[in-house]
Amino acid sequence: MELLVDLHTHTIASGHAYSTITENAHAASRRGIKLLGMTDHGPSMPGSPHLFHFENLSIIPDELSGVKVLPGVEANITNHEGDLDMPLKYLTYLKLILVGLHPICYPGGTCEQNTQAYIKAMENPYTDMMVHPGRPDFEMDLEKIAHTSARLNIPVEVNNSSLSTIRDKDEARDNCRSIARYMVKYNSPVILGSDAHFWDRVGEFSDALNLVYEAGISEHQILNTSPDRVLDYLATRRRNRPDISKLSHHPYRLNIA
Repeated sequence: MELLVDLHTHTIASGHAYSTITENAHAASRRGIKLLGMTDHGPSMPGSPHLFHFENLSIIPDELSGVKVLPGVEANITNHEGDLDMPLKYLTYLKLILVGLHPICYPGGTCEQNTQAYIKAMENPYTDMMVHPGRPDFEMDLEKIAHTSARLNIPVEVNNSSLSTIRDKDEARDNCRSIARYMVKYNSPVILGSDAHFWDRVGEFSDALNLVYEAGISEHQILNTSPDRVLDYLATRRRNRPDISKLSHHPYRLNIA
């Protein structure tokens, strides 16, 4: 399986990552990646960039080292209602919006509360894709998440970093195996992400691919095989968003304690 897209990467702007977008793009080019996401953490993560970082992303060239770049965010879920830490106006123009749970940004809760928070974020029309559900920080109903992914056609990530670099990778591997089997059961859309925090991890999918083969996830479920397929999916998401100018209020608000 040829993977040509890595949508989940971080730069020095995240505060706990150590490479520039130029270094990441160069590494992506050497690995044969054609489409690269620049998804630094949303503002509730300590060390993350100021909101003006996201407002100024339009200065990033569309292409670096022959690789098309999608400036975006890894937004953080902040509460049990699935609210994100990015103001709506930023979500309307960022080219890629990944969403996930992080212990320092989300208060935690029961399995039901955590699952509700994750699914409510999936239902947000400004969410493009969900990341690292297999992380062991929060117990969740992984079957319900896989089923919702299929129902909403929201891709859920097999995160290579969860399987290789985090401290609790053995527990994460069990969780990832579990949700991968459910994604096969429900034919859910899938992305593979490096979650690179240093340039030499960009385009690194080996552990995620091993799990994909083990679980029997089919190639047609995986978006990373085609840049055009990813771009078409993102374009469809944007066409189907509500017109915020006609809304009297909106639940996807900036929510930072």
